[in-house]
Amino acid sequence: MNSTTRVRAIVADCDFVIRTGLVTMLETVDVKVVGAAVNGAQAIEMAGRLRPDLVLLNVRMPVVDGPAVARQISTFTRVLMVAYETDAKVIKSAIRNGSAGYLVHGSLTAEQLRAAVHDVVTGRANPLSPAASKVLVEACRDTPQNLTAEPAHPPRHSLTARETEVMNIIARGHSNGDIARELCLSENTVKNHVNRIFAKLGVTTRASAMAWWFGTYTMSTE
Repeated sequence: MNSTTRVRAIVADCDFVIRTGLVTMLETVDVKVVGAAVNGAQAIEMAGRLRPDLVLLNVRMPVVDGPAVARQISTFTRVLMVAYETDAKVIKSAIRNGSAGYLVHGSLTAEQLRAAVHDVVTGRANPLSPAASKVLVEACRDTPQNLTAEPAHPPRHSLTARETEVMNIIARGHSNGDIARELCLSENTVKNHVNRIFAKLGVTTRASAMAWWFGTYTMSTE
């Protein structure tokens, strides 16, 4: 997609006020809303028929819930969760099932939404609201009852100290350019680190790497 082409989006939320508010916000940032769905089944049908660039989806949806919708439609379009829910399990489920990012209502501005939409559509980054990032980071700090569980990061996939730094920043939803600036590296160096991380984790996308990092990605046994 070139810079002059408007992003085509579908908004899927069962709440009329939230759905209308998102449509209005998107239109103010020059995103073309081509459809609005009121339940998960409608979102799947509409996405398949209209083939938008992006579906903005609530995690709690009637008929078919958000993660199940994402699992079906993320094979052919980008998905961005926009919800009030900040439970770590819910957020991890959304990411595991194909959502490229997770935004939380309450402090979301039109500019933040615009940036998130374009980051997801272009594949530049996987945006997480601060509230979502906070609960995911806290979930990664093992609680006592989880200390005996299988480690989220098996030793055979251990990363170097620098790769761990890079992966931690990826997990916050930042782009290669952001990582380069934070770590004072060139973008090419960051890209090389990212490629090595993906190879070690056995993933091909940033969303899958994030899901693996948060302990939700199932490695292939083949």
